[in-house]
Amino acid sequence: MSLTPHKDKVIAAISNPKCSSDKHLLEEVLERYVDWVKAMEALTSSKKERVDEMVELLNDYKDFLEVEIIAKRGSAFLKRQKGQDFTLGKKIHYQFSSSSTFDRIRTTTGELYLSVFAAEIKVNYDKTMFQECAGTAGRLKQGCPIAKYYALVEYLDMLPEDCRLTEIDNVFLLRKTKRLPVNKRPILAEVEKQHRDFPIDKDVIWNFVQEMQHFVNAVWYDPKEALKRGSFV
Repeated sequence: MSLTPHKDKVIAAISNPKCSSDKHLLEEVLERYVDWVKAMEALTSSKKERVDEMVELLNDYKDFLEVEIIAKRGSAFLKRQKGQDFTLGKKIHYQFSSSSTFDRIRTTTGELYLSVFAAEIKVNYDKTMFQECAGTAGRLKQGCPIAKYYALVEYLDMLPEDCRLTEIDNVFLLRKTKRLPVNKRPILAEVEKQHRDFPIDKDVIWNFVQEMQHFVNAVWYDPKEALKRGSFV
């Protein structure tokens, strides 16, 4: 699994014949992406201050990409492209064989990625997507019961629901706003205004970072503690 999925997608788009009319725009994006990464790497702060500064840099980059490049100058094809999801996990390698010596001709090998902390990223989030996420979260936790599953949403296109009734651990509303009405979506001034009035919220991102931190630092089970408690759990 790539550690730079967004960069990989931009590079792939540059060489994609369907993006030929947008090639010069995508090359601008790649240059800006490199500058964005350098700016993040140059930060010297820590904890919430660092997260706040990274969110500011993220908003600057997304405004450039989504408003200046895609909304103002991009082709219809470029406007249809979507983002990548996020996960913490481990690559698992497997090998099955009907031969005790694992003869190559009778052996199947492969790999899979076991996700233990997953976040599905959505630009717009409607009722159907919510139900799909609930199904995905359920399947994930069937295979890995300790896993966590979140949705990170920019624009809400449904009434909020109690996700505790599903296997979704939480839905984070990154911009704290609803999707633009249909009649306003093609209007550049409305898109610019929404980005300006509802940037990705620093506190929402910080709450999500804390969820990750608690998950990574958690002690899942300590047998010695059972003797102190007088119970297994």
